[in-house]
Amino acid sequence: MKHFFFSIFISVLFLSPALASADSYSDPKKDTTKPLSPLELEDIVLTDDPFVAELDSLMSVALFNSVGLDSNDFASVSEDSILLTSDLHDTIFRDRLELLNQQSPFDLSYNPYVKRYIDTYINRRQNQVSRMMGMANYYFPMFEEALDQYSLPLELKYLAVVESALNPSARSRVGAQGLWQFMYATGRMNGLKVSSYVDERNDPIKATHAACRYLETLYGIFGNWELALAAYNSGPGNVNKAIRRSGGKRNYWEIRAFLPRETQGYVPAFIAVNYVMTYAPEHNIYPKEIKESYWKMDTIAIKEKISFEQITSLTDISMEELVFLNPAYRLKIVPKVPGDYCQLIVPSSKLGVFIANEDSIYKIATQDFKEKKVSSPAYVEMNQRMYHKVRSGEVLGTIAEKYGISVSSLKRWNGLKSNNIRVGQKLAVYPNKLPKNNVASNSKPIKPQAPKTPAKPGQGPYQIYQVKNGDSFYSIAKNYPGVSADNIMSWNGIDNARKLKIGMTLKIYQSS
Repeated sequence: MKHFFFSIFISVLFLSPALASADSYSDPKKDTTKPLSPLELEDIVLTDDPFVAELDSLMSVALFNSVGLDSNDFASVSEDSILLTSDLHDTIFRDRLELLNQQSPFDLSYNPYVKRYIDTYINRRQNQVSRMMGMANYYFPMFEEALDQYSLPLELKYLAVVESALNPSARSRVGAQGLWQFMYATGRMNGLKVSSYVDERNDPIKATHAACRYLETLYGIFGNWELALAAYNSGPGNVNKAIRRSGGKRNYWEIRAFLPRETQGYVPAFIAVNYVMTYAPEHNIYPKEIKESYWKMDTIAIKEKISFEQITSLTDISMEELVFLNPAYRLKIVPKVPGDYCQLIVPSSKLGVFIANEDSIYKIATQDFKEKKVSSPAYVEMNQRMYHKVRSGEVLGTIAEKYGISVSSLKRWNGLKSNNIRVGQKLAVYPNKLPKNNVASNSKPIKPQAPKTPAKPGQGPYQIYQVKNGDSFYSIAKNYPGVSADNIMSWNGIDNARKLKIGMTLKIYQSS
């Protein structure tokens, strides 16, 4: 999204009357190092430049409204055209899909597999379809703009419906994230970064462009859209295996039986979504909670660290709206990135207030962080390998959870054929998150923060902990600050982590 006329018209920014009365905020020529008086964010009122605000209003009428994307468009359907599902016959499904098929580069075939998914959506998932139709008002124009830029079929917008049900914060059981469900490695391969603050797999715009690049690559490999979709879901390697096992066939329906089970339903689901999102009103399904149009949003380059809470208090943009528009910010904080600016999406109607008071907003945010003593992790990009040294009591599951990754990925990166690991072993990790109380570089191993010296056995108070199913010495130690798995084993005379049994009682001494 561009800033349209802002670069032309905004040459002088006026501070608000509320701030003009305070020396520490009003005059940019004054010493900015002067201490500010204690802040109450809710008492600060910012105003926009009235001339530029009027330009925004005129621009909205001239540009946004001319696009013709009104929230009511989804719901405008003649009652005469509605046919109840119970009255439909296979021929109606087939005929409607054939109409779509004639205008599409995809093979939108109708068969029992597709029928099953259509039936699921229109009969058992009506609420979900209604919600997705409301979300589509915001996301589909964004998708179509990117797909057109890459000269890809616009029907691919429905792929995000299959992948995430248009939930920008969706996370699969294997760790895929965002609208387009990128795994960490595939996201990296397509230009998406993950840091301690930002996960670009959850950034709707960046992830959409990454999906376009990936789909473009897959179509270039297979020259067939159904096979490209299958490869997007399960990886090109699995599609190649299925082609070999089928005797060299190149049609999705002919190799379908040789694909992973999830991928066997992937293309039928895509075809069904094409049908359902087009003909939902004919099944008496309408959108609910319609989101504002994508064309009514704009972006700001953020130059200093600022929290969503501060933005909400100072600009009257709701927290719910900020989170929906900017789901990539993991901590609801926009960081200051060395040598770069982070982008924040906001309603165009609220952009002027931010720009007109930008310097003051950053100054207020900085003071607010200091006064509240907000501790934030260091900004670390997680697109390079780190190492984890295995500690006593740790297993692959707890290590994977610690870094926000899957056990299968951890095993693959380290060539492990079983779940057995040993104390002191170094494991390569490409983390999705950093462990708490750790700061690491991109190339150096993560060094755990040294625990406080615990009390010796028999000295000082202790608690009794009864071991439950699924416990390990490491997971138990996490509940007690300053206590390690080695401490617990030593205090209880245990020399082997495998001796931990359900129902066993352990003494946990306070750390000193």
